[in-house]
Amino acid sequence: GVAFFRSGVGLTAAPGCNTSFYDGEQWVAKFTTTGTLTVGSRSAPSHSFDYLVVGGGGGGNTNQGAGGGAGGYQTSFPGGKKLYLNPGSNVVQVGAGGSGGSYPQMNSGNGEPSRVGFIESIGGGGGGGNPGILTGRGRTGGSGGGAGSVEPQSRFGRGLVGFDQLQGYPGGIGRGSPGYGAGGGGGANARGGTVPSTSSAGGAGGAGKPNTINPAHPVSVFAGGGGGGAGGPAPAAGAGGTGGGGAGGKGPSPGTAGTTNTGGGGGGSMCGPTVANGGSGIVILRAPGPLGPSYTAAPGTNTKATLPGPAGGCTVLTFTVDGTLTIS
Repeated sequence: GVAFFRSGVGLTAAPGCNTSFYDGEQWVAKFTTTGTLTVGSRSAPSHSFDYLVVGGGGGGNTNQGAGGGAGGYQTSFPGGKKLYLNPGSNVVQVGAGGSGGSYPQMNSGNGEPSRVGFIESIGGGGGGGNPGILTGRGRTGGSGGGAGSVEPQSRFGRGLVGFDQLQGYPGGIGRGSPGYGAGGGGGANARGGTVPSTSSAGGAGGAGKPNTINPAHPVSVFAGGGGGGAGGPAPAAGAGGTGGGGAGGKGPSPGTAGTTNTGGGGGGSMCGPTVANGGSGIVILRAPGPLGPSYTAAPGTNTKATLPGPAGGCTVLTFTVDGTLTIS
């Protein structure tokens, strides 16, 4: 279980696996295990950021396989509660995409979470497949994996809730013979497609969400679900959801991997053997005003940029791999 406490005065949670943070209005303590809550004066962090945090997408399955769910999507931009961080080194984690389920019996993997400060976006759920109830079921994650084309055990994974917002949507339901269309993985903006009949195409991946926190970034839509695979008699496999979701594969054709640094789910396929992994996540932070000299993003593959007007000279830090934000 989990327990939250809120207070206008400072809160500290111990031991280290429990956390406390300032959300811009109150102190919040989060307990995931037995611990100690201390109430006392604390100075609020002085650096505020808008954020986009997307977890790694779930992998698609390869045996009557469904699409993987998109990585969890959380953002404050525009107009939400900001993220507050302290001076010094702040760890930024970018979630890897989940592994595709290898033919014939292996489960697909969930994506890894992305984290910065108190914001954690969960990895997307792996797509379901066949044989058996355990692999037929889509996995729960930031967005849920689709259900394999296995009846009557066609069960989708569910999306999860973050700190103050829904991270994603459930996967879709698959159907059996003769088309064997599998469900699409859930996306940040919509549920994965459900297959309406045994002769229909695989379910499309759920749509992702647009975000322009960094208008110079080449991608503006994130966290689309993977499309469901389909058998030869079906009209088509499921399309990938906008926002990096991989397309499903029909018959012997493999599914497509989720796009890197979008959190897109991997596409499912009918009979493998090539796996379709989920796409890795991303973390983007935006500081109000031209405070760029105060911030450093490392290692070098992570970047810092100053936006031109009308963004008012805001500083944007983009993390595509695990790294550190240093505030001086």
